[in-house]
Amino acid sequence: MSAAMIVAWWLAFTVTHMGLSSVRVRGRLVATLGERGFLGVYSLVAFATFVPLVGFYFSHKHEGPFLWYLGALPVVRWLMYAGMVLVLSLIVAALLRPSPAAIAPGKAEVAGAYHITRHPMFMAVGLYGLLHLLVARVNATELAFFAGFPLFAWLGCRHQDRRKLATAGETFARFHAATVFLPFTGPGALQGLREMRLPLALGAGLAIGLRLFHARLFG
Repeated sequence: MSAAMIVAWWLAFTVTHMGLSSVRVRGRLVATLGERGFLGVYSLVAFATFVPLVGFYFSHKHEGPFLWYLGALPVVRWLMYAGMVLVLSLIVAALLRPSPAAIAPGKAEVAGAYHITRHPMFMAVGLYGLLHLLVARVNATELAFFAGFPLFAWLGCRHQDRRKLATAGETFARFHAATVFLPFTGPGALQGLREMRLPLALGAGLAIGLRLFHARLFG
């Protein structure tokens, strides 16, 4: 039952997040509320669905049938540490240079993290979920919660691409053609890492801090 509720909250978050940003609905809301008004409503609805999702999971951790636990394996642990540096670095990079596919778009310039993936924020979210499925003690609620991140990321990336290709014109089309969907599947990945020195440094620092305080913050 708890896992089903987590799935329900994921559906609520995903449907509202993508539905409000769809071409037709977003256009109507912007015409009525203005750009800032739309962003305010969009953010409010996102918080109103994501915060209860997280809160419900944390109050129902490790419920349902036990499935697996791989976190005791050293290789899995070190994979988690390295992966979280990448996750946090991609998030920092996306915040410093917003994606041209985002609701509040940045410049359609292929640099830094955009050599690695067209969607650094979404892909970081997806990788976060996959990594936690490796190291967490996974019961039904963990599977429902953490598997939701890569599923949401994949759907969100596809949604963004379709919406922007339909509305953003030739500039985004060129950016789309010059970038890759999945991280590290294009020829410019190493160049992207070289151009991400600040995000990588900040990401490593954040990863170390989260590791040190993880038990205190998340249990």
